[in-house]
Amino acid sequence: MPRKARSYKRHKVNADYKYNNIKVAKFINYIMERGKKTVAARIVYDAFDIIADKLKSDPQAVFEQAVKNVSPILEVKGRRIGGANYQVPIEVMEPRKTTLAMRWIIEAAANKKGKRMAERLAEELMEAHNKLGVAIKKREDVHRMAEANKAFAHFARFQRR
Repeated sequence: MPRKARSYKRHKVNADYKYNNIKVAKFINYIMERGKKTVAARIVYDAFDIIADKLKSDPQAVFEQAVKNVSPILEVKGRRIGGANYQVPIEVMEPRKTTLAMRWIIEAAANKKGKRMAERLAEELMEAHNKLGVAIKKREDVHRMAEANKAFAHFARFQRR
């Protein structure tokens, strides 16, 4: 059965003004709270400045690599089959990969205490770039969960869209 077309127009995100990068603009949007985009942009740009100072390298490249390192390959989804719920491992497709990676990086930075958000975010991005930190641990936990439930992978075929 063919899928129904969207009943809405998908919102197109404009590239950010400093780096002219759509991924950075999306990252700013994820950080934004209560519509305060300039505050969110200031946090991200300050974090990028801290990265540039500490690592003496391009903060955009560090950001891209951090997101790539945190992006999950597999995740589990609950499926109800024959009255029982199974955690079925499924492959994560591209837009969701980067969304989850950015969300986990922001969550890990927000849960740290004692410093300003820009410093915590810079720290988490640098750790993720080096395959360390809380966001990477989250990715490993998700992969471990998928690996533990790979016996139910054959149920992925019955997935409704």
